[in-house]
Amino acid sequence: MCRLYGFHASQPTKVECSLVYAQNALLSQSASDERGLPHPDGWGIASYQDGVPHVQRRARAAFEDLHFGITAERSYARTVVAHVRQATVGPLALENTQPFVYGRWVFAHNGTLRAIDSLGPELDAETAPDLLAGRRGATDSEVVFYWLLSRMREAGIGEIEPAEPAAVSDVLSAGVSELSERSEAAGETKPTRLNIILTDGSMLLATRWRHSLYWVARHGIRDCEICGIPHVHQDSDAEYEAVAVASEPITQEDWQGVPEASILAVDGQIRATIVAA
Repeated sequence: MCRLYGFHASQPTKVECSLVYAQNALLSQSASDERGLPHPDGWGIASYQDGVPHVQRRARAAFEDLHFGITAERSYARTVVAHVRQATVGPLALENTQPFVYGRWVFAHNGTLRAIDSLGPELDAETAPDLLAGRRGATDSEVVFYWLLSRMREAGIGEIEPAEPAAVSDVLSAGVSELSERSEAAGETKPTRLNIILTDGSMLLATRWRHSLYWVARHGIRDCEICGIPHVHQDSDAEYEAVAVASEPITQEDWQGVPEASILAVDGQIRATIVAA
């Protein structure tokens, strides 16, 4: 199990306080989440610069690693995805640390795909060979990522131009439902948990599937409740909009729970909708 954070905004924004200094920052969750469980098995932060994702990952606990704070301080972007890992499938290793990146896509997963020993070879066989060749680690999460990329390709979702949120949401919805059903059909009695954040930098999707997930919308520039200064340099007349999503509420704002078996979709205009998965 892991903890997730995703952010999508109309203007580049500094997310350091959410990741490091907030009341329940991701750094704090790496030491102990709301259930008292640690997530010490690696961390990663991905952000988009000029439409290209850049990721920093380390195979050590975020709360013990100064580089987490340094990377968070430098994360100034419209779209950011961060992850702290509690290993369930695959050993402690850099290649098993999330977020995963392929082309313009960034993916992070909280949960476990049950029956991975039997399902893994099946999903590999259903994954395009060139995508499969990009896989480096031994986690169920990476298997799911490349399988979903193959499904997106089959659905006609291109790999160069920004994707339509509705089209990706359809693939993601069908995918998590199918994976859950297939794990049960394989005889697994424990539930498959598939909280996923998926983004290409132009939009951001987050699934809630048997784990906690919260979101908050922010309208207009305001002083940060943690450090007292705004984290946005507004360079246009457009109103500032942002949406953050996380495994647990991070600040004292009015975070709302994403309904179970739903997808939170945030488009390029930072319009958020929730649809059934």
